[in-house]
Amino acid sequence: MPRRRHGPAVCALVSGGLDSAVLLRWLLSRGTTVYPLYLRCGLSWEAVELYWLGRFLRAVQSPALASLDVIDMPLRSTYGAHWSLSGRRVPGARSAHRAVFLPGRNIFLLSHAAVRCAQRRLSTMALGTLKGNPFGDASPRFFRTFASCLAQALGHPIRIITPLRLLTKREVIRASADLPFQLTFSCLSPRGRRHCGSCNKCAERRRAFRAARVPDPTPYAARGI
Repeated sequence: MPRRRHGPAVCALVSGGLDSAVLLRWLLSRGTTVYPLYLRCGLSWEAVELYWLGRFLRAVQSPALASLDVIDMPLRSTYGAHWSLSGRRVPGARSAHRAVFLPGRNIFLLSHAAVRCAQRRLSTMALGTLKGNPFGDASPRFFRTFASCLAQALGHPIRIITPLRLLTKREVIRASADLPFQLTFSCLSPRGRRHCGSCNKCAERRRAFRAARVPDPTPYAARGI
């Protein structure tokens, strides 16, 4: 935890992925004190994701970057036998983007994060949502409306920012090519601590690096499709 704030303070909801990595870079480059928050839901890839997130945070350490806060938010009783919990029948490389939709996930994440913000007297939450996200709980209108609801419920001002919302994954990779992307993780079915190379998110990652014309440093367990 930083001993003093270096600028406006923000709670950043992070995973181990590319978008979170670029979000942290964006916030820190603007003199923001960043409190990274990870919500652990019991999803099948989270242990590996947390491993790589820890390595990434150590690599980009900054006096303005707080230690990682992890909140347990189990979804098993809500999601039941969903593939994200069982690890079975994971959407493959040729599946549609909607195949990876996790119902209501941003509602769960932002609700818990808002309570933590109120406890710490923080008012701004940041997400790495990118352009083209098709899900209803990732739209600007949703974020504005939900922030208002959270503020009313908590009696504490809440603002949700998505500074990367006008950028594609290709554009964020190209703009931040010097980041240690080899320490990021975006896979639904890891093999040990490696990307499987054949799930929906691995395919998306491969395409984004190719489109950005940036060498992909990811060691995949399987060849791409």
